[in-house]
Order: sequence, then structure tokens, then C-alpha cells
Amino acid sequence: MTLLARWFGSRFAPDTLPGRLRRDWLAWVSGVIILLFVGGALFAPLLTTRAGEGEGEPNPVEKLEAPSAEHPFGTDQLGRDLYARVLFGGRTALTLGLLVVAVAVGVGVPLGAVAGYFGGWVDEVIMRLTDVFLAFPPLLLAIFIASALGASLINAALAIAFTWWPWYTRLVRAQVVALRDRPFVEAARVIGVNDLVIIGRHILPNTLSPVVVQATLDLGSAILTGAALSFLGLGVQPPTADWGQMVSNGRLYFPDRWWYVTFPGLAIFLSTLAFNLLGDSVQDANG
Repeated sequence: MTLLARWFGSRFAPDTLPGRLRRDWLAWVSGVIILLFVGGALFAPLLTTRAGEGEGEPNPVEKLEAPSAEHPFGTDQLGRDLYARVLFGGRTALTLGLLVVAVAVGVGVPLGAVAGYFGGWVDEVIMRLTDVFLAFPPLLLAIFIASALGASLINAALAIAFTWWPWYTRLVRAQVVALRDRPFVEAARVIGVNDLVIIGRHILPNTLSPVVVQATLDLGSAILTGAALSFLGLGVQPPTADWGQMVSNGRLYFPDRWWYVTFPGLAIFLSTLAFNLLGDSVQDANG
């Protein structure tokens, strides 16, 4: 127990990142909101009695009903319970957000590390490649790529990640350039450690803080961009629940059936806001 208490005490000391976040009420609020969305997505079948409708099963007898005790968020044009649809749509949104960030980090971080460490023509080639991608507006490029690949969750995630990896490349490159001539890196070179081992074991771990901050911020932006693609018909396809798709369908019935766009729209707004606030808190605490 003593060792465990010491471990927690060192990890949550006032001068550490978790310790500073612990004193930030905004980080707590955003963290609770994110946990609610994650819990709703994971346990969606247990949180509603209409799981079938959440997965796309129609119920035309109850179509476009207003919010009530039986349907807290109302129903859509096919009679499906919108509360169940929003819960299951959370699975789609969070999955897409995680896929986008994972792919962007997986591509951008190694390229940035290689460019920053080796420099020269390797750095020049990689940086000019990132400039080509950064020359296009990200959303416009994502729309073009998603149109070319076809509408699906995976293709939407790849289309967004394809436009975001250059930011991680530039971020990590700047960190690696500042670290590559440090004494601990020079010492590793002197004793004959392989360059790739130096990058992976000695340099990359010291670049993780800004990457974590950027990834936290990007989760919210990925959810919003994924909803935009679905709104345009380039994301998840029916009958899979998706917030952007629900807003797109609901706009045809607004404002008479205001609930159709309101609740999925609130889900997009709150999830994006929570991830952005948490990212800001992590950035402030890390600074």
C-alpha cells in the first residue's frame, strides 16, 4: 500500500500534468461529458429498449412523433426512436474520430521524426510533400478524397486523416530538430546505437506531449468533420446511425419537427466542445 500511495503521489503531484489537470474544473467538466458519450456508445443496447431501431430497424407506425416519455428525443421519418439513434450514432462518431487521429498520428509522427533527425534531402522531400497537402483547404480535400473512395465509415476516416497527417509531421519535426543534437542523443551515437533505435527510444518519447495535446484537440474536429461528410452523403450510409446523417435528414422537416435536427446537432456540438476544452486544458497544463 505504501508503494502504491507513493506511485500515485508522484504521478499526481501538483507540478505534474495530471496534478495540474486535477485542479482545472473545465477539464473535469469536459472529461465527464466525454465519459458520458463514451459510456452511451459502449452500452447503447443496455440504455434503450429500442436497440433495434437504434441499429436501423424501421417503425412506421410512430414516425415523426414529438418528444415524450416513451420517446425522449422523438422519432424520425421512419418511426425510429431518436434517443436510441443518437446513442448508436455515438459509436460511429467516436470510432471515426479515433480512426482519423490514429491514422494521422501513425503517418505523420514517423515522417516528422525521420525528416527532423536526418535533415538534408530527406527533410526537403518530406516537407515539400507536406506543403502540397497543406496548400488545399482540409475539408475540401477530404470531400474530394471521400468522393473518390466512396461513401463509408472507413473511407471517410481515411479521407480526413489524409488531410491531417502533415500537421503532425511538422509538429514532430520541429521537436526532433530541437532534440537531435542534445548530449544524450550524441552519447547514443558515439556508442554505436542505430539511428532508428535512437529515434524510437530516445527522441520520440520526448515529443509525445505536444502530440497528445494535438490529438486531443483533433478528436473533436474529426467528429465535426466526419459529421459534415455524412451530412453531404459521403460518410456512413443508412441504416447505420450517424449524427451528421440525422441532421441532413432532419433539415427536410425543420422547423415543424424541430427535435429531429436538435438532438443529433446537440450531440455533435457537445462532443466537439468537450474534446476541444479538454485539449485546451491539457495544453495549458503542459505549458
